Amino acid sequence: MAAHPARRDPSPRADTARPQEDALVTPRPEVPDTFRAAPPAAPSGPQSTPRPRHPVAGEASAQTLTVRPAPAVAAEERRRLLDGAHHDPHAVLGAHPVTGGVVVRALRPFARSVTVLTASGAAELPHEADGLFCGLLPREALPEDGLPAYRLRVAYEGGTVVETEDPYRFLPTLGELDLHLIQEGRHEQLWQALGAHPLTVDGVTGTRFTVWAPSAHGVRLATDLTYWDGTGHPMRSLGASGVWELFVPGLGEGTRYKFDILRADGTHGLRADPMARRTECPPNTASVVTSSDYAWGDAEWLARRTARPVHRAPFSVYEVHLPSWRPGLGYRELAEELPAYVKDLGFTHVELMPVCEHPFGGSWGYQVTGYYAPTARLGSPDDFRYLVDALHRAGIGVLMDWVPAHFPKDDWALAHFDGTALYEHPDPQRAEHPDWGTLEFNYGRTEVRNFLVANAVYWCEEFHIDGLRVDAVASMLYLDYSREYGQWSPNAYGGRENLDAVRFLQEMNATVYRRCPGVVTVAEESTAWDGVTRPTHETGPHGVGGLGFGLKWNMGWMHDSLVYVSKEPVHRKYHHNEMTFSMVYAYSENYVLPISHDEVVHGKGALVAKMPGDWWQQRANHRAYLGYMWAHPGKQLLYMGQEFAQGAEWSEEQGPDWWLLDPGYSARGDHAGVRDLVRDLNTAYTATPALWERDTEPAGFAWVEADAADDNVFAFLRFAADGTPLLAVSNFSPVVRHAYRLGVPDGVPAWREALNTDAARYGGSGVEVPEAVRSEPVTAQGRPSSIALTLPPLATLWLRPA
Repeated sequence: MAAHPARRDPSPRADTARPQEDALVTPRPEVPDTFRAAPPAAPSGPQSTPRPRHPVAGEASAQTLTVRPAPAVAAEERRRLLDGAHHDPHAVLGAHPVTGGVVVRALRPFARSVTVLTASGAAELPHEADGLFCGLLPREALPEDGLPAYRLRVAYEGGTVVETEDPYRFLPTLGELDLHLIQEGRHEQLWQALGAHPLTVDGVTGTRFTVWAPSAHGVRLATDLTYWDGTGHPMRSLGASGVWELFVPGLGEGTRYKFDILRADGTHGLRADPMARRTECPPNTASVVTSSDYAWGDAEWLARRTARPVHRAPFSVYEVHLPSWRPGLGYRELAEELPAYVKDLGFTHVELMPVCEHPFGGSWGYQVTGYYAPTARLGSPDDFRYLVDALHRAGIGVLMDWVPAHFPKDDWALAHFDGTALYEHPDPQRAEHPDWGTLEFNYGRTEVRNFLVANAVYWCEEFHIDGLRVDAVASMLYLDYSREYGQWSPNAYGGRENLDAVRFLQEMNATVYRRCPGVVTVAEESTAWDGVTRPTHETGPHGVGGLGFGLKWNMGWMHDSLVYVSKEPVHRKYHHNEMTFSMVYAYSENYVLPISHDEVVHGKGALVAKMPGDWWQQRANHRAYLGYMWAHPGKQLLYMGQEFAQGAEWSEEQGPDWWLLDPGYSARGDHAGVRDLVRDLNTAYTATPALWERDTEPAGFAWVEADAADDNVFAFLRFAADGTPLLAVSNFSPVVRHAYRLGVPDGVPAWREALNTDAARYGGSGVEVPEAVRSEPVTAQGRPSSIALTLPPLATLWLRPA
């Protein structure tokens, strides 16, 4: 790839400023055409079998060949070529047999001369005009049919001379099957066809660049090595697929690039690659050529995760915002600390807030521009693989937040990508998300749906992700979401359901579950849409099949229970049903109980800060609530910092207040005690099948006391598959209740305390049940047998058969 060493982009852009200390890639070389070598890779398509290469200059006599003037390129065709408006530059550039010889053309802006080097000798091409060099060589100079072998020697003012392969002597490197699947919207490994891929063609190493831009009038490749000028590298259109392609010899890993797209209005725009698997570190916005040779060490984990369906397994999740969990640590440093911390606390999984590349850190990753690239803020894609691998080797599953609901309007990213509404919906009433000032995907377009479905598969296959938590599902399902009357149009049946989004979610879930055994998808869906976790083939009241998710966040439980515990105990009796209502619908879906990042930001306060009373009572309420949550049907999710009762709201700039766990901090004392409780909750939970084996079966739960509103007491039983019970009792009153009688199942002669959130080691008052409590033939709550308990204040007890 040639460019004058002194060349500068005549229209400076923000992304041309590159700090010298940028460690993402090696600095730009002094000679623009001295490319980094790419590692060999097996290409797809017709060039996958290497062909014998004829020797070129340096391997044979470098005699001077006779060059005659070539037929001139028509003025209109030359203009299209130079303007980046040519759909087939390979038909003009490169070597083409004609009557009387072989025409060789090279587009090398700012070059002083271009010489063709063949096995027979060297031939300097006449300069036709505007950097286009053309010459007619003798037919015997390039005797090979199909792909004549030659190189270009390019000289610039100032004496710089480089030798390079000609990109325009190569056939397309993308196979017909790839193009067919892209058109069909069924390419489940789309990332292997589109984007930038280092590979070897006919013994020549380089990188294949492909991009989907069906409405573009022309596409050119611009890189850091050409000072972001794409004139010399127009790409070819691969027909009705809408894909543009170019194989560039010599380009390899670390090259920064963008696509220069000519829109219908005649304007050009530099766009990052939607399929880029690596990006620059924001605020820089270029895509980066990458490949991976990471050697995974988690085979045992992957084999084990398929052993039991997730809804019948222990599933306790620690939600993490990686950039702020330990500010300043990258993926590899996090791999040394996060697995050990999570394993020590007994969580079975971590859930990572979005790791896809995003331009604004304050969005926490929920406004994605690089759907196929882990954020470069924390390291390379292989560094992220290392973190996932480390978590797996520690026995911890990895979920990540996935955001197909919307994307930002940045003019270098997906928005209006090829000059049209390509990824977003063309209908203005459906194109913009009213809440976030972002754009919504056009789920009805096959290629867009393919882009997203393949992306879900990509994270599971390439990064071994164990689950996807799909953000803002409700905003996708309803055409009138956050829209007033007149701001939306009904579907073909007159309803408000977004049927395109429904079909997309069904396809995504079906594809992920088919291709990635053991993976779970989780919906953040805040309405009562029926069938979120129903199989896709089962039709519900909407007239469509279930959405096919494995789990759903129980936003109703989260809202109602937080309303209850935020009230003063004297007022809680008026909100008693807030805690019991969840059991009315508990088995309508497979639920996760989430206390997520959304509940501890934006003025909502940390979990402990929501609790009433003095500091001791707040901590006691916090502990009692966690005990109730871990015993309630459904899986658990807790956001970082809440495991040790952090009092301040979460800040993405500061992260958790780890100093509260410092042994020398004694002003309020027992944050470490709350953390110890969470560890014990997880340990007891994982060891107690009654708490997770029948989470989705009504027979796995029974109320003991659901109506003690005046007492602020709740008691219920959980049952394992073999019938073994666990009794959970919560006293959300600040008084000790002595001899509190509760009915229990027959056949259990005695019960022993398994966990008590009021234990002194957790910071409680130490009202415990030191000995087994014997069952008595006294009727209570309709049961013939009962026990009399002492209930600690603001506490939850778990009791097992003794």
